[in-house]
Amino acid sequence: MMRSMLALLVLLVLTHASLADRMRMAVTTSFHNSGLADVLLPEIEKDLGLEVQLLVVGTGQAIRLGEAGDVDAVLVHSKAAEEEFVASGHGLHRREIMYNDFVIIGPPNDPAVIGTANSAVEAMSAIAAENALFVSRGDDSGTHAKELGIWAAAELDPMEFGSWYRSVGAGMGAALNTASGMAAYILADRASWLNFRNKADLKLLFAGDPILFNQYSLLPVNPEFHEHVKAELVAALEDWMTSPKAEALINGYRINGEGLFTFNAIR
Repeated sequence: MMRSMLALLVLLVLTHASLADRMRMAVTTSFHNSGLADVLLPEIEKDLGLEVQLLVVGTGQAIRLGEAGDVDAVLVHSKAAEEEFVASGHGLHRREIMYNDFVIIGPPNDPAVIGTANSAVEAMSAIAAENALFVSRGDDSGTHAKELGIWAAAELDPMEFGSWYRSVGAGMGAALNTASGMAAYILADRASWLNFRNKADLKLLFAGDPILFNQYSLLPVNPEFHEHVKAELVAALEDWMTSPKAEALINGYRINGEGLFTFNAIR
């Protein structure tokens, strides 16, 4: 009997320890599609004994998961939404981790002639003027928010666009697949584009405008709102994500010799 009770006690302790070393983080589809998670997560588990379970959604849904306390942390790329999340008390703070940029992809014949545009606003305006096929994620993601911001800067309203504008309500990979099948223009983050295998005849046509800067930030969920949030594990993850090792892994992650992200966390 004593031996059985001891075995049960050991099992309970091990189960508790296992649960204590597991956390949930909502991340954008663009981060997941980049392939960087496959590089970082095994190293996090090796160094911290911490299993980070990812919920892959658009930024808007990731923020809502954080507000509901369904995750312990959020990693997204929409500064206005992030700052609102923190200001409302749902997030402890906003910690910048890394950045890349958005790019405009399209058919190589470039019917809207955006390849010679002087700005992203000019490029998107040319697409609208040509009524050229354009695929929008339409999913309340950080990429979708950036797209809407560019349309607004161009004084254009997607609600007034015709059938050339296709809102698919999907993640980055699915939206890129749709654009590939239609030979359409699309706004994408560079990392997802570089890691996208079904490029078909699409090519990168416009990049380099400062408006296309794409910052990714970590937001720990406030445990005062949700007592079950694993704040200590998130703090350990944040320390690791801003460490020299993370910097080396993030800056060293390349596809065909091209870097996908640049580490910019302030220690």
